[in-house]
Amino acid sequence: MNELPRPPVPVTPTRLETTATPRRRRVWRWLLLLALLGGGGWYAWRQGWLPFLPPPQPAATTAAPAGFGPNGGPRGRIAVPVSTAEASVTDVPIMLDALGTVQAFNTITIVPQVTGRITEIAFTEGQEVKAGDVLVRLDPRAYQAALDQAVATKAQREAQLANARLDLQRYATLVRGQGTSQQTLDTQRAAVAQLEAQVQYDQATIDNAQVQLDYTVIRSPVDGRVGLRQVDIGNLVQSSSSGIVTVTQIRPISVTFTLPQQSLPTVMQAIGAGPVQVEARLPDPAIPRADGVAPPANPVGSLVTLDNQVDQATGTIRLKATFANDDERLWPGAFVNIRLQVALLSDVTAIPLVAVQRGPEGPYAFVVQADNTVEQRPLVLGVIAGTQAVVQRGLRPGERVVTSGALRLTAGAAVQVAEPVRPPAVTPQQRRRRPQQQPGGAAPSPPPRP
Repeated sequence: MNELPRPPVPVTPTRLETTATPRRRRVWRWLLLLALLGGGGWYAWRQGWLPFLPPPQPAATTAAPAGFGPNGGPRGRIAVPVSTAEASVTDVPIMLDALGTVQAFNTITIVPQVTGRITEIAFTEGQEVKAGDVLVRLDPRAYQAALDQAVATKAQREAQLANARLDLQRYATLVRGQGTSQQTLDTQRAAVAQLEAQVQYDQATIDNAQVQLDYTVIRSPVDGRVGLRQVDIGNLVQSSSSGIVTVTQIRPISVTFTLPQQSLPTVMQAIGAGPVQVEARLPDPAIPRADGVAPPANPVGSLVTLDNQVDQATGTIRLKATFANDDERLWPGAFVNIRLQVALLSDVTAIPLVAVQRGPEGPYAFVVQADNTVEQRPLVLGVIAGTQAVVQRGLRPGERVVTSGALRLTAGAAVQVAEPVRPPAVTPQQRRRRPQQQPGGAAPSPPPRP
């Protein structure tokens, strides 16, 4: 019998065939990702974006000396860019830094010496006064009356004394003629001496009354600046009161500061050698001047003395300096940074402090040789003053030391010395003048452009 044809039966793929296709796709994805990462890394290296890898060196445009590559280092090595400084013979000042407190040269609290009611205040708060200027007046009537009474009493005693002296002369004449006794003459002489003593007492009473009257006018004892007054007109004041006002002398002015006790021998030696200059380092003003002028230099004064004992609690000693303070930039109660020069090292070899490296065997520096390689040179340092280090042994004047880029160097490494960065010269630009108005109020038209 003839059979009808059957439809084809779909073939189901095996498990191995279904898992092979996704696996190939993942492999291709990983290969594509690696290719992208490699290309990006190569591009970043070419652009110099990878600081932990040496940057690519440009092709040389000029012929390099024999044995050297185009970058200035030995052929086959990659030169490390560095900056250098020269070891020079110079004078290095030895400075000491401290924190000081500004104090008024003289501070006087105006307190009345007599009791009285304030009738006048002759100053303005914050005013500059001279020695002898009147500040306050008290009611003087009671003290004027006491002075007048003392003057009158003295006049009475002087009249009695004049009469007693005339009687003494009469008794002396009578004694010669046997007209009176010697006892009467002696009694009269004692009366004259008694009246003379009373006149002297009356003069002392007058002087005291005059002083009390003068105390009703209170004057400034020094040149200075008046502060804020504490008492107003009409108040009754006396010598036990807290004070009317304070006068501070700020020209000149003093600054006190402390130094460690280890600096005492150096400071004593500096004082013995001559005057010691002290610099008060002030911060820059918060608001610059409108005319753009730089602030003046820091005030410079002189060291006056040091305390007679060391503070046992802190191990420091107090010192005092005086400044002229003509510009009044130092104000009582303010804190300032103090720097004083205690010695000067002459003709010593010094290098920048940033060129000094520290290792297990002590300080060293990388010295640039003539073939643009570096030598790790051990150093024997002296005094470190600010940003300079004095080298006692290990360097000769004129040798160049690496100041930046030393972290990537080893002994014998090739270097490329970078030129120091200099700021561009700024040329002053002329300001355009405003066109002057012509008569009639109309401004002139600008000149035609070419």
